[in-house]
Amino acid sequence: MIRFLIEKEFKQIRRNAFVPRIILMMPVTMILVFPWAADQEVRDVRLAVVDGDRTSSSRRLVEKVASSGRFTLTDVADTWPAAMESVEAGRADIVLEIARGFEKATVTPDADGSAKISIAANAVNGTKGTLGTSYLTSILNDFAGELLADAGGAGSAAGVPSVVPQYRFNPRLDYKVFMVPALMVMLLTLLCGFLPALNIVGEKEAGTIEQINVTPVRRLDFVLAKLIPYWLIGFVVLGVSMGLAAAVYGLYPAGSLLTILLFAGIYILVVSGVGLVISNYSESMQQAMFVMFFFTMIFLLMSGLFTPVASMPRWAQAIAAVNPLKYFIEVMRLVYLKGSGLGQLLPQLAALCGFAVAFNVWAVFSYRKSE
Repeated sequence: MIRFLIEKEFKQIRRNAFVPRIILMMPVTMILVFPWAADQEVRDVRLAVVDGDRTSSSRRLVEKVASSGRFTLTDVADTWPAAMESVEAGRADIVLEIARGFEKATVTPDADGSAKISIAANAVNGTKGTLGTSYLTSILNDFAGELLADAGGAGSAAGVPSVVPQYRFNPRLDYKVFMVPALMVMLLTLLCGFLPALNIVGEKEAGTIEQINVTPVRRLDFVLAKLIPYWLIGFVVLGVSMGLAAAVYGLYPAGSLLTILLFAGIYILVVSGVGLVISNYSESMQQAMFVMFFFTMIFLLMSGLFTPVASMPRWAQAIAAVNPLKYFIEVMRLVYLKGSGLGQLLPQLAALCGFAVAFNVWAVFSYRKSE
């Protein structure tokens, strides 16, 4: 009996002009477009400079900042108030002030042993202000090292302690490497959660569900017939996404592909179960879409997709602890970037298995079948 129900589901999917297209187009669009649009790296920070020294050293510093690729020099002002007017007018994001006597202080330090440089950032856009200041500070530190090497030679420079950070698992700090594995989870959530929910509600609106209700089909068989096709579709979507990640970004899992497939199989059951539960309580397509959209937004925002869960308040971390999306995003990032094995992912495995059992049992018992 279940074989015929599964066959019916695949025929419905094939006859639907919308579903096959979105199954292929959504991964392509999201993997190719979203990592570039959601990139949290900050570029083209507008910079206003107040050069009170007007020496070769100050000009060299300004040229170094402008040529870094992070900043766009929009104004060179004579005074601090004039530079702040650029910020007020929206023409500059950061003001760099080089005090008079800058070059002299680099050669013959003054009483407090420092050359005066001030940075003021427009923090209306907190991310741009913070990262822009961080980039500028890094450039200034590098410039100070260059001045030290020029003044004292290689021997003097070698005696100064230096910090050279090494970034493990993502050496270039490429945000796309961090983002793409999480986008694959987002894709599975949207496709394998929304489609089963809309499928059952669509049958309710069309009246075909009544024909199934008067047959001897068991509730378990009916729910399995709805789950299995989207379980297979989820693997197709994951395969397309991983292929695009490898072809476009050169991103391959550092760990085992079988580990990803195991967790993906469990996670698809989780989100499909959520979709079926929502569809069982919904009477119309519109109602199912609104409820599914509501829970999907909460899942995405509380999952660590954009911000670390550890940085959230305690109450938000408690909510995230019952979010299945959080656990699979952790798995994808750990396997892709760190190469973690199954033994290191047992907490996530236990959580996802618990969610899969809970939601699918709920889906079976909440399906109201007329006997």
